[in-house]
Amino acid sequence: MTENEQIVAKIVEGIQERKGKTIAVVNLTRLKESPCNYFVICEGDSNVHVNAIGMSIKDYVREQINIKPYAVDGFENCEWIAMDYGQIIVHVFQRHVRAFYDIEHLWADAKIQRLENIL
Repeated sequence: MTENEQIVAKIVEGIQERKGKTIAVVNLTRLKESPCNYFVICEGDSNVHVNAIGMSIKDYVREQINIKPYAVDGFENCEWIAMDYGQIIVHVFQRHVRAFYDIEHLWADAKIQRLENIL
């Protein structure tokens, strides 16, 4: 497992820790013009849920593998939180915002892994 794959795995675990929904891991490594190697995308049900997922990702990744994001944005309104882990960008959306921007569709030629929701 590469370092990026390890970070992605820990990000997913952090999302699942707070019951983030509809997780998609978009592998962009084979695309020439991609802004990074991976997008990890998920959603929450409310501002509070999105905030909890974002905080869980930050805390979980830092505690498990001692890596902090380079930048984060969106904690002010918690409709869309973006987290920059270098070659991995995390997007935590509220459902209606995710549907509006439809990031997965923009990268439909990439390999997209969709994960089951944890109940």
